[in-house]
Amino acid sequence: MDLQQLHERYELSVVTALEVLWGKSRERAGGTTNLLMTHLLDTAAVAELLWDGFLAPSTRSALDAVAGGPGRGRGLFAWLCGIHDCGKATPVHQRLWSEGAEAVRGSGLMWVEPAAVAGAKSQRRWRHDWAGGLMARELLASAGWGPEQVDWVWPLVAGHHGAFPSLRDVQEPRTAKGQLRGRGLWRQVQQAVLDAFTRELGFGGLGELQPVAVPSRALQLQLSGLVVMADWIASDERFFNGLDDLKQVSLDASRQRAAAAWTALGLQRGWGALAAPAPEAFRDRFGYAPRPSQALVVDAARSMGGPGLMVIEAPMGEGKTEAAQAAAEVLAARFGADGVFVGMPTQATSDPMFTRTRRWLEAIDADLASRVVLLHGKRAFNREWKALLENAGASADEAFEGVDEFGMDDDPYGVQHEECGEQERKAPAEWFLGPKRGLLAPFVVGTVDQLLYAATRTRHVMLRMAGLAGKVVVLDEVHACDVYMSQFLAEALRWLGQAGVPVIVLSATLAPAQRQALFEAYLAGAASREEFRAHVPAPQGYPSVTAAWLAASGEAQFHVDVTASWRADLPVAVRVMPETMPGARSTREERERLQIEADTAVGDLLADELADGGTALVIRNSVARAQSVYEELRGRFGDAEVRLLHARFTVARRADLTEESLRLLGPQTPRPPGGRLILVATQLAEQSFDVDADLLVTDLAPVDLLLQRIGRLHRHEGTARPGRLRMPKAFVTGFQPYEGREPAFVFASEMIYGRHLLLRTAAVLPGAGKGWSVPGDVPGLVESVYGTDTSLLPEAWQGAGEAAAREQNDRDRARAEKAREFLLTPHGEHERRTLAGLHYGGPTAGGDEDSLRAAVRDGDESVEVVLVVRDEADAVFRTLAGRALSVNGDVAPDLLEEVLGSTVRLPSKLTQPALELRPLPGWHGHPWLRRSRALVLDASRRARVGGATVSYDEQFGLRQM
Repeated sequence: MDLQQLHERYELSVVTALEVLWGKSRERAGGTTNLLMTHLLDTAAVAELLWDGFLAPSTRSALDAVAGGPGRGRGLFAWLCGIHDCGKATPVHQRLWSEGAEAVRGSGLMWVEPAAVAGAKSQRRWRHDWAGGLMARELLASAGWGPEQVDWVWPLVAGHHGAFPSLRDVQEPRTAKGQLRGRGLWRQVQQAVLDAFTRELGFGGLGELQPVAVPSRALQLQLSGLVVMADWIASDERFFNGLDDLKQVSLDASRQRAAAAWTALGLQRGWGALAAPAPEAFRDRFGYAPRPSQALVVDAARSMGGPGLMVIEAPMGEGKTEAAQAAAEVLAARFGADGVFVGMPTQATSDPMFTRTRRWLEAIDADLASRVVLLHGKRAFNREWKALLENAGASADEAFEGVDEFGMDDDPYGVQHEECGEQERKAPAEWFLGPKRGLLAPFVVGTVDQLLYAATRTRHVMLRMAGLAGKVVVLDEVHACDVYMSQFLAEALRWLGQAGVPVIVLSATLAPAQRQALFEAYLAGAASREEFRAHVPAPQGYPSVTAAWLAASGEAQFHVDVTASWRADLPVAVRVMPETMPGARSTREERERLQIEADTAVGDLLADELADGGTALVIRNSVARAQSVYEELRGRFGDAEVRLLHARFTVARRADLTEESLRLLGPQTPRPPGGRLILVATQLAEQSFDVDADLLVTDLAPVDLLLQRIGRLHRHEGTARPGRLRMPKAFVTGFQPYEGREPAFVFASEMIYGRHLLLRTAAVLPGAGKGWSVPGDVPGLVESVYGTDTSLLPEAWQGAGEAAAREQNDRDRARAEKAREFLLTPHGEHERRTLAGLHYGGPTAGGDEDSLRAAVRDGDESVEVVLVVRDEADAVFRTLAGRALSVNGDVAPDLLEEVLGSTVRLPSKLTQPALELRPLPGWHGHPWLRRSRALVLDASRRARVGGATVSYDEQFGLRQM
């Protein structure tokens, strides 16, 4: 910076102070103190690169509008990012590092240490971020900014460490007596810091920067996330070494440092300004002409009058995924999105979608496939993802330790700082693979939980919004969200609607009430209203597409269209296979006997139906039932003909089994005449699971899920089938019909789904010798079961049905209320105009993956453990495969993947005793294993967890004995 100009503008004492105010200590800045002005300018320079090479066109347009017109947003954005650490020009920060504090005192800036200590003790959280919020509020107001502009800017400064305080919170503690904020000369210096920084960016002063419009809260939250992103990049000491000579500090110097960092980090945007796809684009992307329903969807995307919500309802196997991808390309081109987030119901369904998304993007541009991130907790076991990565190297987060220097990583909201160990590398850019950053990548495939986390009151939630805004969001199988998860989905849709993010929702079996709720949530956000009542037109056919957006007048506009399926309706024979239920007072022996009888009945059925060969899918509603029937079928048909898939295999084994199942029952696998294969599975196989079976045996489930399971029948054309199985058959079991009264259901099914939906689904099952026409009957069946018409149930069931409905309503109400405790915005606050106090509306969900998952999935805090083996006669621990660790469990690098692959999730009933499990002694210093709980199996592969005995083997997975 030009010292002569500084001396002409400010008093000598002020300039002297600017020369010593530090932003990063020597220890966190490569061995040389980093001046505060340096870090502010470094961050602004990074922000310029974010604008030029990362922000979506829609985001740039929105910021231009806030700043006063085209071309003005870039400067405002760089300034907003740069001022984040202005609060470090206070005693509360400058006193923390003794060497820096001595230099600051030497410049004439003083404070009374006892008063500062007293203030810090009374309000431990009042540090440089909150001080900066207070400073920004006062200095911008004194520069002539209007209160409506000041009110949205200061929370961006105060919240840049992950949580937004209220205006009351940022007031300096009284016990500090001004010694944390600073008095006298401090106030002049603080004003000079902001003024000198602003002028270095090319502005004549603070007044010149005042925005002309107040951004929506969604844009504010996105901006906040981008501020954090710029700060984290500018805190990478590999590229931003300390600079302690103010004469060498300048925006040009910072731009050079930022450019080197940007190049080295390899950060890339998505497709940038995407050209509108040509009519032949669909064939180019997917290799075939669009089917009528797919063309319908693309036409709807071209017809929408603004970014909005599109719901695609079509049967299984219709090609909804390709339709959504084609529509996403159109919407991105029309509304300035730069990437895509695809949310799937489970980790197992995310993996194949990762492959399909990469293939689609590669057809658009060969370079785009390398920019796709797979985002879920077990991605390390996805073979395609692993193939994109080199061996783990040094921790990428070590480069960012300067961000939370001097204790800023502690969490006053009950959120533990996420520590990551060794980072995955080079896929697609290392920076995106660190904690909390995954959604910032341009193309992301993950579980829907990643979207739901963005609707929770958690630290650094702004990073999630920054990752979602500027994309097209595609959500598959949304009917799988229960009433609890739906609260988070609605909250997320509100924020996305306000952010102008196009959202595409896919479902084969969407209930009308759920469709209505999705549109009302999105439109409420788009209108920035607490509630938005709209009449959503019901599609008069199937497949269908419904799209909605807000017109300039604020009125909701709808586009609804239907067409015929590309395939003729498939008649499916649906047969009830009664199963005797144990009574409430049945002994364990009686229950086991009845289970054996039920398994035997399935075995007899399959022996008959598959006598000439063929494939069968058996879906049970619980792991225990799946394991039980698998044992029977394996004994009958042998290992070569029977497979088992459920969620209690180790992650490595489950990944292998999933891949094998998709291969054996996929569209490309030839089926030899007379060949026989049976896949026994749990709910893992009911959605986004591209297998084709000749025959289905399934436990009763709510009708939408039952139809999803039936959707695995005769899925692919051209598949060779035995003569007796050329017509699809579904056998529904897991319940016992009675004459003159309601049926009885498997206990596990009632616990999972509730009696209400099971009763109504049982009522629509076809009679003997009849079936369903799929997909033609799908909408009517779903509407009937999820409707309110009590006459659906036989008269003899009416009493039980009324009781079950009351019980379900009470349960749903209680679960919805429980979910609202963790929602990002409390009820009644959706029309607030700023982010102030956003994190103070109630309890805060934990920031680690397990806590977040529990928050958005109704507290299912089941525990994951790592299985190891130790024989009493053997001194060392061993892997499941028998490879030696050590007496303390130390893991050699070449065994790390095998040990991590032995992770398995325990039943939720074992959560409390499992919480007592600890890492092995040799794991305590290991970056991946130090937080892992070890479950030590004996030589027979058994262990005690609390009062229960569990066993593990490769055939059955984890079993409770």
